[in-house]
Amino acid sequence: MAPVTGRSPRTPKTNAAAAQAARRKRPWRLDPRQSLLGSVRKGQGFAFWRKQKIQQEYKKLLKQEGKAHPQREVQYTDTYPEHLKHLYLAEEEMLEKQLKSKRALVLLEHKNNTTTKSDITQRKFKKKTSNQKTKEEYEKVKAERAKKKEEAEKRRREREEAQRLYKQKKMEAFKILSKKTKKGQPNLNLQIEFLLQKIQQKT
Repeated sequence: MAPVTGRSPRTPKTNAAAAQAARRKRPWRLDPRQSLLGSVRKGQGFAFWRKQKIQQEYKKLLKQEGKAHPQREVQYTDTYPEHLKHLYLAEEEMLEKQLKSKRALVLLEHKNNTTTKSDITQRKFKKKTSNQKTKEEYEKVKAERAKKKEEAEKRRREREEAQRLYKQKKMEAFKILSKKTKKGQPNLNLQIEFLLQKIQQKT
């Protein structure tokens, strides 16, 4: 019998080779999609692919809509017998009239809704906020101040004009009354004429 040692028995070489092969990295190869990556000018690259994908999805949607809502064709024109054709035509006219009346009702409701909405908005606009009220009060006060200022300016101009006229008349009266004769005596004739004119102006 063989002596027993603390070492575990060795695994065969075949298993070790298999483990090494598994550990080995796979050779790096280019991804076929990545190999085509290039500039957008050449019609390659991510942006171009995304655009194509969106176009394909859009075409799919169009096809689905076409299947869901096929165009209604009037079948009775060729397939229905001639003696029943007038009945189907009358029915079609009746259906068209019903559709028109429904559309008219919808339009009327829409108009009514818009008018009520506009009335509500007008009411809302009629109600003024505190900010609007204060602005209006400020504008009123500003207008009153401007009016008072204009009136004061007008009164000042009138007063200045009256003072100028008064001074002018006073100067004229002084010139007339201060005139003297050749001998240096006051000219009484001019003074009497001036007083006479004054009396006539007052009466």
